[in-house]
Amino acid sequence: MSKTYIPKEISWLSFNERVLQEAENKDVPLIERFKFLGIYSNNLDEYFRVRVATLKRLSQFASQSKNILGYNPKATLKRIHEIVLRQNSKFEKIYSSLLQELDKHKIHIINEKQLNREQAEFVKNYFHKELRTRLMPFLIEKDSELPNLADDAIFLAIYLHKKETDKKRYALLEIPADVLPRFILLPEKGEDKYVIFLDDIIRYGLKDIFFIFDFDEFSAYTIKLTKDAELEIADDISESYIDKLSRSLLQRKRGTPVRFIYDRKMPEDLLKILTRKLNLGPDDVIIPSDRYHNFKDFMDIPSLGKKKFYYEPLIPIPHRDIPSGKSILSAIKKKDIMLFFPYHPFDHFIDLLREASIDPLVTSIHITLYRLARNSSVINALLNAVRNGKHVTTVVELQARFDEEANILWGNKLLDEGVKVIYGVPGLKVHAKLCLITRVKNNVSQRYAAIGTGNFNEDTARIYTDHLLLTTSKKITNEVQKAFDFFSVNYKKDNYYHLVLSPFFLRNKIMLLIENEIKNAKNGGKAYIYLKLNNLTDTEIINSLYEASKAGVNIKLIIRGMISLVTGIKDISENIKAIGIVDRFLEHTRFIIFCNGDNEECFISSADLMTRNIDHRIEVTCPVFDKSIKNELKHIFEIQWNDNVKARKLDASLSNKFVKHGKKQVHSQVEVYNYLKKVNQKALEK
Repeated sequence: MSKTYIPKEISWLSFNERVLQEAENKDVPLIERFKFLGIYSNNLDEYFRVRVATLKRLSQFASQSKNILGYNPKATLKRIHEIVLRQNSKFEKIYSSLLQELDKHKIHIINEKQLNREQAEFVKNYFHKELRTRLMPFLIEKDSELPNLADDAIFLAIYLHKKETDKKRYALLEIPADVLPRFILLPEKGEDKYVIFLDDIIRYGLKDIFFIFDFDEFSAYTIKLTKDAELEIADDISESYIDKLSRSLLQRKRGTPVRFIYDRKMPEDLLKILTRKLNLGPDDVIIPSDRYHNFKDFMDIPSLGKKKFYYEPLIPIPHRDIPSGKSILSAIKKKDIMLFFPYHPFDHFIDLLREASIDPLVTSIHITLYRLARNSSVINALLNAVRNGKHVTTVVELQARFDEEANILWGNKLLDEGVKVIYGVPGLKVHAKLCLITRVKNNVSQRYAAIGTGNFNEDTARIYTDHLLLTTSKKITNEVQKAFDFFSVNYKKDNYYHLVLSPFFLRNKIMLLIENEIKNAKNGGKAYIYLKLNNLTDTEIINSLYEASKAGVNIKLIIRGMISLVTGIKDISENIKAIGIVDRFLEHTRFIIFCNGDNEECFISSADLMTRNIDHRIEVTCPVFDKSIKNELKHIFEIQWNDNVKARKLDASLSNKFVKHGKKQVHSQVEVYNYLKKVNQKALEK
């Protein structure tokens, strides 16, 4: 590993370890700790499907791949394997301690061998009524190939044995956790509550499934396969973009395995058969684990009573500049409004779309759609606008990873209703978060823009922190119109003086802003850079930040996920400090502040400072002109910077040590909520 650059894949594992720390943290409510195990597990699945899969493919190109990445993929894969095994061991210890903690509260997760008579009767009935008809075993024969094992599923590898003759047979069975809940509540006994895994109800009924065979021993061991999910779409304009995407989704089902997890108690002969039939070799990630896999299901663990097991519900704060029951369009016309989710209600944005859909003077709505809520009120408002005679244009991104299928369905639904649907830009993901409402009165057009750091998605807006700027400033709205013209008119590039669009202008803009701070520092002036991002991995920008540090620029970084920059290197990055916050809400908002002498420049952005966001995606970075909003953003940054409850140091050793400073406890997500409550007090009192 280079002294000045941490491979992003290694840095990502360090981020996921911060998630694991929350599962271990006794100050986090008990069931929320189980959920953090689920988030950790879900994150790791996607990491293997995408990042490890890409590294594996790159490792086949030997020295070329090192030139592309700047580091050796084979050595990095080896390191990943070591870290994942270490984290897995920590994960299992945490899970075991959480089960003991549950036991103390008279809640027990039990298996099929621990049932009392009443519970056994319940499990037997559940098996026959709900499960039995959904179970289709596949017998593993010597010469047969395995069926295509779904990437996101879990399977039971079944071991059948006849003691007398030592006859053995093997089978595979998918656990139908996609149609039935993974956790089943059992009959209570006094004050004690009991939960059983769906897996164990299947184990209980194994004899019933394989009754036609003469065996007396039935055992089942969980296995899970993760496959390469990277989409490879060549930019071939002779074939339909949407057809290519649909086909690559089919290819995903046949992806190459990148990780195999198995129950370590599985008999050696069964393990050998499976690894051979799956063509797993010495370079593949094979992880021995405990009895249960697919812990992502813990994200939906059933309600187990007791308020103290959960975070207190956060009641969103109405924004002070959006009066209840009055026109939002009028409110935006008066002044710029910055919403901060989930502290503010996402309903404000839905209300804006609803108002636009019925306002007789609104003529059109343009919006980019990347990831949508399952039952999207955004879509409902857009369909309502069309029914009310508005021109609605949606830019639907088909390459929103793991949401492609849903986005094809949404796109078709919108088309059916008369919405103009533009399917992204060939070769570039549209990751920008833009909405433009046009209102015409007496032949004069008035535009209203919403520019955000996160998706127009009411589900994630409850758990992701994101900013959304609402403005009628012509400097912004005219250029948002240019962006939609770019999508509509053969990708015609235009001049932008305020909005910063990737992949055309963002790299250059960031470099100029950093250079300006370097110049000011060298001239003895005040110079600082504050970046609040999800990821910082772009080599050129990192090197530029090193130059700024050497010149004496004070650099503070709050990075949630990957950070390839190395802080605190003598004579290189001594003036750079970095923290990462993992807490109840996912820190997703992106904003950046540059000192610029005494005239601070402040931007919100849909882009992280990663090469893919800067050079291969349509992203929008938007200046903040309103002084009070600038001050609010800076104040939020300072609250987070002073966090000494959930902030971790992002240092060269990836230690993830908690930040300890000051006597007063600063829990930033709580403090930000309290701060916004205070500044929006007038709205709360109405």
